[in-house]
Amino acid sequence: MAKRRSRGDGGLSWDKSRQRWVASITVGYTPAGKRIVRRARGRTKTEAKNKLDALIRDHADGFLTEASNFTVAEAVDDWLAYGLAGRAESTKENRRIMMETHVKPLLGARKLRELTAEDVDKWLADRATVLSTSTLQRVRSLLAQVVARAQARDKVKRNVVLLCACPTGLSGRPSKALTMPQAEALLEASTRFRTPAIRAYVVVSLLTGGRTEEMRALTWDHVDLVGVPEADPPVPPSIRVWRSVRVSGDTKTRLSRRTLAMPQRCVDVLKVQRDAQAVARQRAGEKWEDMDLVFSTRTGGKLAAGNVRRAFRLIAKEAGLEPGEWTPRELRHSFVSLLSDSGVPLEQISRLVGHKGTAVTEMIYRHQITPVMVEGAAAMDQLFPTDGEA
Repeated sequence: MAKRRSRGDGGLSWDKSRQRWVASITVGYTPAGKRIVRRARGRTKTEAKNKLDALIRDHADGFLTEASNFTVAEAVDDWLAYGLAGRAESTKENRRIMMETHVKPLLGARKLRELTAEDVDKWLADRATVLSTSTLQRVRSLLAQVVARAQARDKVKRNVVLLCACPTGLSGRPSKALTMPQAEALLEASTRFRTPAIRAYVVVSLLTGGRTEEMRALTWDHVDLVGVPEADPPVPPSIRVWRSVRVSGDTKTRLSRRTLAMPQRCVDVLKVQRDAQAVARQRAGEKWEDMDLVFSTRTGGKLAAGNVRRAFRLIAKEAGLEPGEWTPRELRHSFVSLLSDSGVPLEQISRLVGHKGTAVTEMIYRHQITPVMVEGAAAMDQLFPTDGEA
């Protein structure tokens, strides 16, 4: 007579209707006290026993085996539904589009437990033919987040995405910076634009280097158009870059919170914007949204990023630039480039743009920073002067 398996070791039985051996094990109980049983089937008793042993190992490791049929698509849907709490709706929509476009069609049907590093490598190689390197890195990171969430919920044992290096994709759209003549033309064109808020937005963004999300969240209580000229030393007019349009309302990083002195051109254009906004408030009457925003709609509301982009491109066209090639974020790149060309030290530029160190500034704005290092040559000229003859 066959020896009975010990309690907790599961069991093997013959399913006559399916003509299969069935391996089963109790992995827990529901809140109502009902047993949770997991099963696996095999054509032979040996095959079923091997699957039973695998179920026992998974259970001993704390791995819930009900995830055996859990697919990548289901993991993505779970992450989109519950893994983006606190994110802006625009961010959630962006993540959904990326998953629907690049992950689910190619990997969605794959069982998550059976997803291998080789599968991910092939997927990355395929996407590298249609995505830029930066976008490919972002999609890989998002898939890693999806699998990490499933792993934390015992749907899969390990995150194979982390084992796969990201290949080089297509060349992305390179960032650009305005030259001095282009910047002058853009500022001149902005003075003729019909909307005072956009005129001020372009001038302040270019001359202070603020991020687009920081500028759209700037409020009048963070603007000082007078300063304290009688102080010693005098305090210039300034803006306090302490907020952004992110869901939290905070700036990108802690060090991004900064107070920036304003050039006189910014002061002048903001005074015009303040007066124009007062007139708009009277016209709007009860429709006015009292949000204290510096750059607002005709009724005081928030400026949408798309509207700012379209208006900026109209100004760029007026300035003689190719509008499709420029976006508002390149005002910040231009700020860095113009300061670098003027000889402002990298350390000061880094502080002005809200980076915690020069390494970040060099990495992000490497094309905008003048690469010539003159200190060594200047020192050597002093040590070994020449008479100018060859």
